[in-house]
Amino acid sequence: MFGRRRKTIARGSAVYIFAATRDAGAEFLQMTTSSMDYHRPWVFPATDMRRFKYYIERIANGRTYGYFVGRNEDDRLVGVVNINDVVMGGFRSGSLGYYADMGLAGNGYMTEGLSLVLDQAFTTLDLNRLEANIQPANTASIAVVRNLSFRKEGFSPKFLEIDGIWRDHERWAVLGEEWLAASGLR
Repeated sequence: MFGRRRKTIARGSAVYIFAATRDAGAEFLQMTTSSMDYHRPWVFPATDMRRFKYYIERIANGRTYGYFVGRNEDDRLVGVVNINDVVMGGFRSGSLGYYADMGLAGNGYMTEGLSLVLDQAFTTLDLNRLEANIQPANTASIAVVRNLSFRKEGFSPKFLEIDGIWRDHERWAVLGEEWLAASGLR
């Protein structure tokens, strides 16, 4: 069980977050393989150990922060949140990617998990801005960021190549000062 083996970074009422680590590979792969139809065409997470190890190496290289979301009641892995392409200095920004276990979607777990990650991003990591680029038809992901006070900033045609196809995205963002004020952390 995750909660008994992993150091919790932050805990909410239904979920907690902890750092993505190599030893979580089996449960991660079980979640991603059983949820492939749910994730596609939005995201293509690792579904084999080779790609999972590459994902963990990308985190170790420092430009990606990976968080796993565990459910408090049974320590089940319910999702993943990544802060990708982090640039510090005068920019202090990153882009979000997240995906959930298909069998647990719609219960608010990812909204709460992502809010815990936002707390970390704007306090511990001291980021200024986070952006989520979401395909327009991905209404579930748009609902998550909308519920967390992200604002829609625009539309980016053929923004990102996913599965060999250049896909349009909506650009949603939140500033650290906005999030900290809204969440009561400032």
